[in-house]
This record gives sequence, C-alpha cells and structure tokens, in this order.
Amino acid sequence: MRILLIEDDTVLGAAVRDQIVGDGHSVDWVTRLDAAGDAMAVAGYDLLLLDLMLPDGRGIGFLKTLRQRGDVSPVIILTALDQVSDRIEGLNAGADDYLVKPFDLAELSARIGSVARRYSGNPNPIINHGALDIDLAARSLRRDGKVVPLTAREWALFEALLGRPGQLLSKAQLEEKLYAFDAEIESNTIEVHVSRLRKKLGAAMIETERGLGYRLGAA
Repeated sequence: MRILLIEDDTVLGAAVRDQIVGDGHSVDWVTRLDAAGDAMAVAGYDLLLLDLMLPDGRGIGFLKTLRQRGDVSPVIILTALDQVSDRIEGLNAGADDYLVKPFDLAELSARIGSVARRYSGNPNPIINHGALDIDLAARSLRRDGKVVPLTAREWALFEALLGRPGQLLSKAQLEEKLYAFDAEIESNTIEVHVSRLRKKLGAAMIETERGLGYRLGAA
C-alpha cells in the first residue's frame, strides 16, 4: 500500500516510517496538515496515519473536512490523547481506528492490515487462490503446501494485485503503490519483481497485457 503519515514528532515519525517500509509499504511523511493536503492533491493513498495535534491545526478538523467532501480513504488516528471522549470524537469524525501513543509498532502493523482488509471487502486474513494459501495477517503464503519466501517488495506487489482481482494495474499504478515520492526507481523495477514472482508462484499467476499492465491470474 501507499500510506500518508501525518506526524510532527520526528522520532516517532521516523520509527513509524521505518516500520511501515519494513512491511513492504511505501510511505510519504509530512509534518503539517497543509503539506498533507498538498500530497493528497497529487497522489492517491490507500491509508492515512493521522496525528491529532499538529503545528498548523487539529487533525480532527482535517479528518472532518475529508469526510465532508466524500473522501473515504481509511484513516487511523495516532495520538497521545487517551480520554474516552477523545476516542469517541475521533471515531465519530470518521476515523477507522484509534491508537494511543506510546504504542507497539507491531500492533500498528496489525491494525493497518486489519483496516486494509475491511476496505477490500474481505476481513478474513486467510485467502485461497488456486494452489496458493495466503495469510495476509502473517504476510506469508504457501504454494501446494510449501512455504514460499517473498521479499518485502515482492509481497507488496503481490498484495497490490491480489487486492484487485481481475483488474489490470498499469506499471505506473504499481510504482505508486510501492514507492514514495522521493524514491529512485529503475525503469525496469516492476518487470524484475514480476519476473521473480512468476518464478516463485508460477508463470500463470501474473498475466501481462503488453503495454498496459498486469493482473492476477485466474485461480
């Protein structure tokens, strides 16, 4: 997924960014609400991580504005505000989850996965696709019962295709999901990852429409 992190604490922000990147997601990190608005104007995000107390305003107001204009992007609030009334306000404003600082980074990863699965329409972390048994929560898969190790980037690419069954995803769309704004991307990076996935999962598992993009093969 491509995730927008809105957090002005540089120590926490760096830790969260590194955790998410380690999970195979791409992250754009901003420290102000105006910068978040600018980022969302030029890129599509699969999920937002939103602090509530930022230098140029409260995250609650930002969230309410998003929902009022019809933006349904998943949002997880990350905040030190731990009163029940704060949680109620955040959830009522349209947040999908609410995580109080300090929090365990592994728990954050689990909550990101849980929210993403709900939005995909399948909250079940276990998926069967042909010869593949996929555990989204554990980020693992088996082919014909045998464990298939994937790198973080390979998993992110496979998960992007898995989340859009039957849908063609262009190279640009896949790059947007896998890499942040400032990432340096080789021209053949996606092709390399697709080739490696085919060797591990079977050539028919990823279909190519030449010049257009890739889709997950039929089960």
